[in-house]
Amino acid sequence: MHDYAPTSDSPKPGWTRNWNNVRELLPLLWDYRGRAGIALGALLLSKLANVGVPLVLKDIVDAMDLPQGEVLTLPLLLLLVYGALRLASSFFNELRDAVFARVRYRAMRRMSERVLRHLHSLSLRYHLERKTGAITRDLERGARSLSSILNYMVFNILPTAVEFVLVAAILFSQYSSHFAFITFITVAVYVAFTVLVTNWRTHYRQSMNRLDSQANTQAVDSLVNYETVKYFGNEALEAHRYDGTLAQWEDYAVKSQTSMSALNFGQGAIIAVGVTFIMIAAARGVVAGEMSLGDLVLVNALMLQLFLPLNFLGIVYRQITYALVDMDRIVKLLNREPEIRDIAGAKPLEISEGRVRFENVSFHYQADRPILRDISFEVPPGKKVAVVGHSGAGKSTLARLLFRFYETTQGRVTIDGQALRDVTQESLRAAVGIVPQDTVLFNDTLYYNLSYARPGADRDEVVRAAQLAHIHDFIVSLPQGYDTVVGERGLKLSGGEKQRVAIARAILKGPRILVFDEATSSLDSKTEQAIQETLREVATRHTTLVIAHRLSTIVDADRILVMDQGRIVEQGSHRELLAQGAIYAQLWAMQLEERDAQ
Repeated sequence: MHDYAPTSDSPKPGWTRNWNNVRELLPLLWDYRGRAGIALGALLLSKLANVGVPLVLKDIVDAMDLPQGEVLTLPLLLLLVYGALRLASSFFNELRDAVFARVRYRAMRRMSERVLRHLHSLSLRYHLERKTGAITRDLERGARSLSSILNYMVFNILPTAVEFVLVAAILFSQYSSHFAFITFITVAVYVAFTVLVTNWRTHYRQSMNRLDSQANTQAVDSLVNYETVKYFGNEALEAHRYDGTLAQWEDYAVKSQTSMSALNFGQGAIIAVGVTFIMIAAARGVVAGEMSLGDLVLVNALMLQLFLPLNFLGIVYRQITYALVDMDRIVKLLNREPEIRDIAGAKPLEISEGRVRFENVSFHYQADRPILRDISFEVPPGKKVAVVGHSGAGKSTLARLLFRFYETTQGRVTIDGQALRDVTQESLRAAVGIVPQDTVLFNDTLYYNLSYARPGADRDEVVRAAQLAHIHDFIVSLPQGYDTVVGERGLKLSGGEKQRVAIARAILKGPRILVFDEATSSLDSKTEQAIQETLREVATRHTTLVIAHRLSTIVDADRILVMDQGRIVEQGSHRELLAQGAIYAQLWAMQLEERDAQ
């Protein structure tokens, strides 16, 4: 399965899939299995103390139900035991919470990190098609779903199950089977009603999640494209589109809430009927002399202890069902296979000369739309090869194949004779540096963005790279200097400033192979000349592939390739191509006319 398969809202997963999803995430708890065991032990002790409370209460009531004048020493002791059991129940409950907190939050942390690592492992194709807002919301809900399942299992389901077993044991051992029978029937009807109605309601929650993710995606997209929205005056359009999705979400949210109210009433009615029958049976036993007043109090207390958490169990079941739906999306994401993977036994790339070769390379994103057609060329060690051509000719695709963001459809790309598919991606990308056409920065400081190329570099090296990229003077002129935050995607910087940051990164990284993808397209003529000199210095003794739009920037290239419709149609030096008087000469003449007209 390729990682670019579309994501869709699936129907509520079945219990087999639910169990498989939970089982896949259980290893996240393994680090703290000892803590989990202690928490479960505290849970059991808490419930034993909790069930002991009504037993002692029964004895207190029976001891108090004595003729006047008898000594009340025994009830005082029982009252102390009663208080101790209450204290023990509270202590072990809190101990369980405190001990299990590390287990719960570590699992959330590990799952969030695992999902982020996996997202980074997926190919460029997936990330070009993803919806960032939906992914971030799914990630948030996925971590929350794991927390919810752990929370409800340890703090609600297991305690209720333990308490149910203990109460059942007391009823069977001390009282008529009628009490246990009524209790079991009530619990069975309650559980069946809750499961059936909750399953019926689940599609409301799924629709709410889908529309919530869609609305979040629309909001994020409109904010990321803030300038575009402003250029076209489409603030009202964005708000209307967002509100339209929220209106659908609102409808499903109302249906979800009203159906939940009906479910809550049904659950309350079942419990009320069950408790009423049990109390009638207990009262009849007291009247008949078969049970004491303490027995009546005990049965009533046991029922309250059992049915109160059972009432919450209905909410818990719904929340677990929703959490499993959310978790299913995350597990599907984690099971999405990366399109680009290191082969078994892949070795690190070994650079000796830095010779890059494209050998009969063909490539397409879609089978009916070829991008590259039988491309073959070489970038010799220490040489500069430029690629030019009209937009859509396939120039930038060469850089993406060199970074192995995609696999070639046919042919292969090699560095020093090593096919890229045979070496590790990490070592490949460490050996290749790029100055992209569109530089996207982190919403952090300039220093962080500059040092991102080599996080271990010291400050002097970062400053030196900035100086070579002719951006140091601009940085120190800012009030916060290198600590200036650049804004989301670097929006606080101009296009030229962002490109100079990218050039500084390439300088700081110091790779053997360099790719310049329209590296000076956003610079003014004066700055471009200074940067061109810097790029020539940086490219010295490096293998350099330049993807260019401005032909004036590559006249010094050792070889120039002219691409048209995915093929290399001309190649040679600047002078040789001008002498041919074909496509390159026409492009050169057009750019001269544009420059003269300015």
